[in-house]
Amino acid sequence: MWALMGVVCVCHCVFGQLFETRLKGAPRLICSVPGSPGLPGKPGPGGAPGADGNVGIPGRDGRDGRKGEKGEKGDTGLKGRVGPTGKIGERGDRGPAGKQGPTGENGDRGPLGPLGHDGEKGDKGERGPPGTAGTCRCGSLLPKSAFSVGITSSYPTEYTPIKFNKVLFNEGGHYNPQTGKFICAYPGIYYFSYDITLANKHLAIGLVQNGQYRIKTFDANTGNHDVASGSTVMFLNPEDEVWLEIFYRDQNGLFADPGWADSLFSGFLLYADTNYFDTLAADYA
Repeated sequence: MWALMGVVCVCHCVFGQLFETRLKGAPRLICSVPGSPGLPGKPGPGGAPGADGNVGIPGRDGRDGRKGEKGEKGDTGLKGRVGPTGKIGERGDRGPAGKQGPTGENGDRGPLGPLGHDGEKGDKGERGPPGTAGTCRCGSLLPKSAFSVGITSSYPTEYTPIKFNKVLFNEGGHYNPQTGKFICAYPGIYYFSYDITLANKHLAIGLVQNGQYRIKTFDANTGNHDVASGSTVMFLNPEDEVWLEIFYRDQNGLFADPGWADSLFSGFLLYADTNYFDTLAADYA
């Protein structure tokens, strides 16, 4: 086996050298053992450049380079078009007051304003010079005050002035049917009276001067109609008030029927205070 392999190797070597000798034309020993490699020869001349090869596949992108230095500022570009108007912003704080401008021309006079409140009463002025003496008209100084009134409703409210709303006579206008009160205008002696029809209830009625009872009368109802009356004389000062009122609860039997029964309240001035009218006459003189 080994011998066969050796023969094959020798044959291979012989035939290889013969073939190479034919190609190169140099005599060679058949089946000589190769010697040591010789020194490298001088480089031969460069060959002609080969033909350009096909374009290769593009390589991958390289890494970004370093940031360059800032360049010089360029020229100002053309002004762009004005954009749309934005929304109105919130109102800012009020700025400081500016300097006062020059005085303008006087405007037209405005309309007259409303009347103001009355001022305080001024001090009393000095007495003026005496006037020319006038003609005495003593008759015009005679005071007149009298009234007589009725009522059209029955059973008035207690503890309040009874409003006699049917005026029969009112000399001087000193009785007020809206309040039921007589208000004195001249100081002096007055006479007052009342005649009251009552029915179905008892009657407790009084004559009042400035909130104080001057006379009181009480009449009991007996099942039939009856008449209660009272009268008195008193001195009054200006602005004194006189009226009638029920002075007990549920004793307001005052009755009125325009067809056949009246309830009346009357009063008049008997004579005035002479001192008051003497002073008044002196003022007229």
